[in-house]
Amino acid sequence: MLDIKLIRENPDLVKKGLENKNEKNRVDEILSLDEKRRQIIQSVEELKAKKNQVSQQVGQMKKSGQDATAIIAEMKTVSDNIAELDAQLKSTEEELNKILMSIPNLPHSSVPVGKSAEQNVEARRWTPESFSFDGKGFKALDHVELGKRLKILDFERGAKVTGSGFPVYTGKGATLERALINFMLDFHINQHNYREIFPPFLVNKDSMLGTGQLPKMAEDMYTIEQDGLYPVPTAEVPITNLHRSEIIEEKDLPIRYVGYSACFRREAGSYGKESKGFLRVHQFNKVEMVKFVKPETSYDELEKLVVDAEDILQALEIPYRILMLCTGDLSFSAAKCYDIETWSPAENKWLEASSCSNFESFQARRANIRYRREDTKKPELLHTLNGSGLATSRLMVSLLENNQTADGKILVPKVLQRYTGFEVIE
Repeated sequence: MLDIKLIRENPDLVKKGLENKNEKNRVDEILSLDEKRRQIIQSVEELKAKKNQVSQQVGQMKKSGQDATAIIAEMKTVSDNIAELDAQLKSTEEELNKILMSIPNLPHSSVPVGKSAEQNVEARRWTPESFSFDGKGFKALDHVELGKRLKILDFERGAKVTGSGFPVYTGKGATLERALINFMLDFHINQHNYREIFPPFLVNKDSMLGTGQLPKMAEDMYTIEQDGLYPVPTAEVPITNLHRSEIIEEKDLPIRYVGYSACFRREAGSYGKESKGFLRVHQFNKVEMVKFVKPETSYDELEKLVVDAEDILQALEIPYRILMLCTGDLSFSAAKCYDIETWSPAENKWLEASSCSNFESFQARRANIRYRREDTKKPELLHTLNGSGLATSRLMVSLLENNQTADGKILVPKVLQRYTGFEVIE
């Protein structure tokens, strides 16, 4: 959530940020409600001061035996006016807060301005020494065909059991998926010094509000209405909300968490998009990195976060590129974001496998997460970041397709072999 003071003091800056993010400009509406709220507060304070003054006057009149009937009637009118204004204040604040909760974060000044993904900027790419975009001298099969031939993926039975977009991993495919998750967790814990969290896969409404999934993306979320719970769209939600309404000591920062969760997304607006196999699913697995940091270090921590995800892909020897998202392609809560895309030879294109974002104080303000500075002892909002480290669905596409052989086998990356117990899927 944006600071109302920022909107009040820099309305043009906020308007420009919203325009660059392709979002509706409601700044004037916010300022009008804010002014109304402040006027009501001033009127209430004036009436309360008058009420206190009249109360003292009534006491003095009664002491001296004077008739206070008229002034008591006046005091009742004042009390009624205060009650009416308090009701107006509550209504105004609720309306103002509702609008503020729907306003996205503003892009950082270093984010390229653009209307859509076509204006994203490639920051860098990495490929193994032996890799060639021209392929290996044979036609690459896609992950769906490989999954069928090797009996490691079963999208049809997943659709029968649940519906489209709910894959089933079988045999060595299931082992490979589990190995990939355990490898990524161990790597982040042992090489990058993250602390592991195994979070709940269901969260309450306050958690979804805290990280910015609600109210903006309500239609994309699965809901268990009877219990007021939501299956997590990402482990970012439960892990970030671990510190909701808490004050963290400065000496304990930065905090780096890593956790696995299944992720559930309705993606109501995605109909008509590419949906073959893992290219668009409603349930997938993801290892998530979450950071709580001091504001002055958050952009350095973002760059480190991206490198932490890159290290996984380099260890797996999977080609990837990094895009800095333009303003129009940023998520609701992000101030700056890098996407990491892995190469699919069968699709002949890059597939998003990770997003690494700095939310600055946007989530912290919504979730009331602060830190206490050692010098001033004053609680201040900290900055939150998160990054996929990584999502396995599209990563699995690249892993299978880039490691296939001419005779239809899959060579398991060396770093995964101690987790799988086998070197080849055939």
